[in-house]
Amino acid sequence: MSEVLSWVFATLFVLVIVGWYLSYTAARLDRLHVRLSGTLAALDARLVRRAEAVVELANSGLLDGATSLILANAAAQSLEAPSEHGDAREQAENDLTEALDLALTPEAVDNLRGSALGTDVLSRLASACTRVQLARRFHNDAVTDVRRVRRKWAIRLFHLAGYTTMPHTVEFNDEAPEHLSAG
Repeated sequence: MSEVLSWVFATLFVLVIVGWYLSYTAARLDRLHVRLSGTLAALDARLVRRAEAVVELANSGLLDGATSLILANAAAQSLEAPSEHGDAREQAENDLTEALDLALTPEAVDNLRGSALGTDVLSRLASACTRVQLARRFHNDAVTDVRRVRRKWAIRLFHLAGYTTMPHTVEFNDEAPEHLSAG
């Protein structure tokens, strides 16, 4: 009888330990998903701020009409892109980065730095571009962490992620023109 009782207690002990581990793992995965949502929201906010800084530059009157129009159109496409990150959103952000590369040549940046308004607008744009790079990097790091944890056997076996889709990294060219931050 005491041997049976020992086996029952041992089995209960193992079940409690397994239950605790599964609960801890599920809570950890939930925290990672919350962090992922936060990084995605931060990235969205930074992308909007970058597009607004480009609109501000385009409307400043410091650039020629064609360049202003190119920048304004690219910024408008970025602002009107679907909020969920996918091919359309990434293409809009790539187009905005390309428009910045075309518009902000070293000569154009030097001309803009010749006025206080130009220096101020370029400073805000450089800051916005840097923050987009950081936000995208933080988001992609969070995606990597979630994907790493979701590959664990316990999460797959006990279906701890539920029906949450596997997150994907956000990939687009977010490099600011080299000479934008110089000076």
